[in-house]
Amino acid sequence: MRKPIIIGNWKMNKTAEQATLLVADLLSELQIVKSVDCVVCPPFTALMVVSQMVNNTGIGVGAQDMYWENAGAFTGEVAPQMIKEFCQYVILGHSERRTLLGETDDMVNRKVKAAIANSLIPIVCVGEKAEENESGLTEKVVERQIKKNLEGVTKDKLDSIIIAYEPVWAIGTGRAATKDDAQRVIGSIIRKLLISIYGDESAQRVRILYGGSVNGQNAAEYFCMADIDGALVGGASLKAPDFISIVRAAIK
Repeated sequence: MRKPIIIGNWKMNKTAEQATLLVADLLSELQIVKSVDCVVCPPFTALMVVSQMVNNTGIGVGAQDMYWENAGAFTGEVAPQMIKEFCQYVILGHSERRTLLGETDDMVNRKVKAAIANSLIPIVCVGEKAEENESGLTEKVVERQIKKNLEGVTKDKLDSIIIAYEPVWAIGTGRAATKDDAQRVIGSIIRKLLISIYGDESAQRVRILYGGSVNGQNAAEYFCMADIDGALVGGASLKAPDFISIVRAAIK
């Protein structure tokens, strides 16, 4: 059985001080949760204080991005070894970085391999744009992203990866995918592709999440689907009651 995981992506929100207040509100509820993995991904400036607060609580910490080199003349970038001091996870290939900052599949692939080499768990984001969805290109786009983003990742490293299916048209729009559509993409496209590349046994161990306007009201619908192992949560992760309600849905 794959253990459910709920990951909060705070994006460019919360100062270090605000982060401490949010984590304090989360701790009373989440540190007693054992059946679901809970992870928070604050901005870089709050990673240190958040990691100190959740130390030995069972709550994981993730960064929202990283560079693929361990050191060098890369002004403004953050290396795997730098975030490894505070994190166990790192979000890679988020659609906002692909769309707004021109991040390519090749860049995501370099980051994935660098994360694994530094014992970080990459949360690899894939998903189609609205026009691609409407043109029936979802399968083609998602398969291309998976193949290119995981190129060079061997079967023995597959357990070190989490995949998040986030249709671009559903992120922050309030327009979530239906549970059946999410299950179709995650089960019939993503997991099926992983099976064809890595074999059934390895592919069945990979946790695949849904992301895109997930909230306390619709979370349970997704978690009852066979191949959806949790959620990558955006806006609803910025308020403790909302994030906690999603975790509770995963527990049930």
